[in-house]
Amino acid sequence: MAEANAGSSLTARILTGMGAGLVFGLALNFLGISGTAQEWIVGGVLYAGGEIFLATLKLLVVPLVFVSLVCGTASINDIAKLGRVGGKTLLLYLATTAIAITLALAAAVIVEPGEGFALTTNLDYEAVEPPSLTETIVGLFPTNPIRAMADGNMLQIIVFAGFFGLAIATAGRAGERVLGIFRDLNDVIMRLVMILMVFAPYGVFCLIAKVFAAQGFAAIAPLARYFVLVLFVLVVHALFTYSVLLRSLGRLDPVRFYRKMRDPLVLAFSTASSGATLPVTLRTVEQRLGVDNSIASFTVPLGATINMDGTAIMQGVATVFIAQAYGIEIGMTGFLMVVLTATLASIGTAGVPGVGLIMLAMVLRQVNLPVEGIGIIIGVDRLLDMVRTAVNISGDAAVSCVVARSEGQLDGEVFANPAA
Repeated sequence: MAEANAGSSLTARILTGMGAGLVFGLALNFLGISGTAQEWIVGGVLYAGGEIFLATLKLLVVPLVFVSLVCGTASINDIAKLGRVGGKTLLLYLATTAIAITLALAAAVIVEPGEGFALTTNLDYEAVEPPSLTETIVGLFPTNPIRAMADGNMLQIIVFAGFFGLAIATAGRAGERVLGIFRDLNDVIMRLVMILMVFAPYGVFCLIAKVFAAQGFAAIAPLARYFVLVLFVLVVHALFTYSVLLRSLGRLDPVRFYRKMRDPLVLAFSTASSGATLPVTLRTVEQRLGVDNSIASFTVPLGATINMDGTAIMQGVATVFIAQAYGIEIGMTGFLMVVLTATLASIGTAGVPGVGLIMLAMVLRQVNLPVEGIGIIIGVDRLLDMVRTAVNISGDAAVSCVVARSEGQLDGEVFANPAA
């Protein structure tokens, strides 16, 4: 019960920090402070506090993913099972992303958020060239694992950790000794996660206050229909699609699932980075939802890297919005191309703030829409990025639970126990 109280206390403190940051940020925006005061408060104190908090989370990502995935892979000790788990996970991630983009396109066609803009001139936005699918596949395999870790290349780290874990599993007594060391390291890293969570409310306060001090609600007004539509589809996908997935394939209670996901959801909203939230997501999936480490250590890091349902929803609505704003028909073939491209693009989307706009450029090029149209929506994207990151990590956790249940690796008592 002490664990449950501690978890509830942390959630309450993070929500308090978020609420206080929202009020403080909107107050600064309303007062319209500028000059030295703006630079000192927003660009100084709030910026530094938020960036330091993000840095403390990100410093854990590479060691946590590598150590946890090595432990999980070595513990499976069955190549056939590893392939089965990987296949199920990838299939579910791609399926939920395809559903997300389809929902987004359907909703955008019905609501028509871009009608009335009648744009004809170019906007000042220079798109960054995204990697091709071939480059993404080749880039999965590291030539230097140390460099991959230094660069934070999560896909390469996952591949190397998988091979390393398999080597440990097949190395006999030497492998058992090395696995023992990695398990101890994993326990220490998870303890470090808990230590850093003490500072979470203050970091969340700084991040939220900075965003709303700079943006306020004024930026939303010209794009209210687009903003509300993206928000609506995100909520529907999170509450309906994932609930159906949990109930039908996992035979699990969605309400209990979301109650236990409070901490990572709040952090994901605050940081707008599924990568930075990864340590807390992994801890929650293992310790509160009851997913065995051998499954969670593979599915959660992989999901934080390739499962971007929230980003896919933004891309779907934004594509239709830009097409309507420029008066361009893309047709059924174009819609199918958007579904395919956005689903595959999610594999190459890193879990960092704002990267969805880079992938959106790739989608727009595939259907011959003006990439500079991204400049229309860039003003409100930061606020939507916070929500879609929360959707992304919900998908990671839901798929982890379903895959673990199918493999008999989910502790039903832990999942059902509020005190877990």
